Amino acid sequence: MAWGALDPVSAQATRASRARPGPRDARAHATFPAMPVDILAIAAHRDDVELTCAGTLLRARDAGYRTAILDLTAGEMGTRGSAELRAREAAEAAKVLGVQERRNAGLPDAHLQNDDAARRVLVEHIRHFAPRVVILPFSIGRHPDHRIASEVGRDACYLAGLARYPAPGTPHRPVKILYALAYREDPVKPTFVVDISAQFERKLNAIRCYSSQFDGVKGAGEIFPTGQDLYSLVETQNSHYGSLIRRRYGEPFFTYETMVVDDVVKLEGQSM
Repeated sequence: MAWGALDPVSAQATRASRARPGPRDARAHATFPAMPVDILAIAAHRDDVELTCAGTLLRARDAGYRTAILDLTAGEMGTRGSAELRAREAAEAAKVLGVQERRNAGLPDAHLQNDDAARRVLVEHIRHFAPRVVILPFSIGRHPDHRIASEVGRDACYLAGLARYPAPGTPHRPVKILYALAYREDPVKPTFVVDISAQFERKLNAIRCYSSQFDGVKGAGEIFPTGQDLYSLVETQNSHYGSLIRRRYGEPFFTYETMVVDDVVKLEGQSM
């Protein structure tokens, strides 16, 4: 599957048809003009996207696609730092990643629920971004927020396409939902791995924006439970997934549906 398979329109057409405002971290329920993007990454906490799929967002941006991030909570329950500090760090990371916009849904940290109120909030944001591709956390995780973010994100992607669903914005349903598999402790096999070798150093730079969370940290809960230096573990983990596709660094993804291949002759990744 080629990188371009994620979006049938060319990067050139995307650049020509859409203006590029700068990134911004919007307050919950803030209203902005609709700004379609190609890829929207949704995660429970500020820094989750950086750890799991920042390289993929960077690669998409390098190819001319429009990217955005929706953090569901402000991270106010975190042991380190504060919600205000993490907001500043998230804004800096957004600049590194080159996203068009970064929003925060304002949902309660450590208390995410897949209920009607939360789904309505997400539907409004999804209709605002009108993405073709949505990246979600994987649906299994020790942290309840990660698991719920996956569930409510998927449900909201469907509901956002219902014409009569009572939420602001024009109905829109993403074409593709991808689940970021990075840092899984169970043996889930990726559907595919994105080569982020050219983007890895910038991914690290985005992660380093969260100095309040990661500087001097030896392990970080579900993401890095081994007690090793966190930044070294990012490299080790991305190297592992890169090795699966014979590349230096990679990020793994899972899809529940079977992927389409147009040309088997052009498939990459040697079998032997």
